[in-house]
Amino acid sequence: MKILIADDDALSRRLLEKTLERAGYEVTAVENGKQALEQLQKLEAPRLALLDWVMPELDGPGVCRAVRKRSEQTYVYMVLLTSKGTKEETVLGLESGADDYLTKPFNAEELRARLRVGERILLLEDRLVEARENMRFRATHDPLTSLLNRGAIMDLLTRELHRSHREKKSTTILLGDVDHFKRVNDTYGHVVGDEVLIETANRLLGSVRSYDFVGRYGGEEFLVVLNSCDPAFAPARAEAIRKSISNGPIQTAKGSLSLTMSLGALMSSDWGLRPVEELLHEVDTALYKAKASGRDCLRMAQPIARTEPVTAPLLQPLRLQH
Repeated sequence: MKILIADDDALSRRLLEKTLERAGYEVTAVENGKQALEQLQKLEAPRLALLDWVMPELDGPGVCRAVRKRSEQTYVYMVLLTSKGTKEETVLGLESGADDYLTKPFNAEELRARLRVGERILLLEDRLVEARENMRFRATHDPLTSLLNRGAIMDLLTRELHRSHREKKSTTILLGDVDHFKRVNDTYGHVVGDEVLIETANRLLGSVRSYDFVGRYGGEEFLVVLNSCDPAFAPARAEAIRKSISNGPIQTAKGSLSLTMSLGALMSSDWGLRPVEELLHEVDTALYKAKASGRDCLRMAQPIARTEPVTAPLLQPLRLQH
């Protein structure tokens, strides 16, 4: 594990470095508080730090305060080292953000024991962060396909439509439906149906850019948001996405299955800043036309001229039944 030593006394710094290297730590040693803070602000910074109280340019408590101000930084366990050790100084050091306190000269075994406490605390913090991120992922992603769930992609679509309107760009919205999916479930079972949905999600993700959005809209329906998509190329991009589904059979537990998808599409530049509810109604209507035209095809939603401006706020969509 990485550890930082900050001590302006060269002899003390060298003794600490040797002691910790023998204990298996990867040591970075600096001679003042400014250098210590620079090291702790790096991307792969040490997460354990031994800081001398009195140092040039920035003292140990000053380093602690500066580190604690960076809320986005992963937690650093910091131990202050001093030759005084009064109660007042202990309180001051801990209030500055230090986690522990050692008085010089200290016992090497005690130092290692206190650092092991720090390692346990860092491990606990990592587990809490991991648990938090897992909860956040589950709240915003579909459990089967790991795509964005409906609520998350609708929120991102709303923001993207506002952004594209503000920047005078265009967002392309695609609503896709796996053709004859009920037949797959009825013939091969829901396990194979799940395999089809997972592979469909993977193919959709593989056919868009890293900054586009793909979400599971419901059942066998998928919503794709192409950000800053040039209207001149939007139909071709939508066609490429549709073809990515039918390019090759899907391998399942019951053998290979051919798969196609029907798509409805809309370019926001053709519609202005209309409510999300209205835009998704139009995309859904285009999808219905694609399915009515024999499936495995794309239909673009075309706006009808309106005489009055639309000022309604962006709303959450109502689902239409096919």
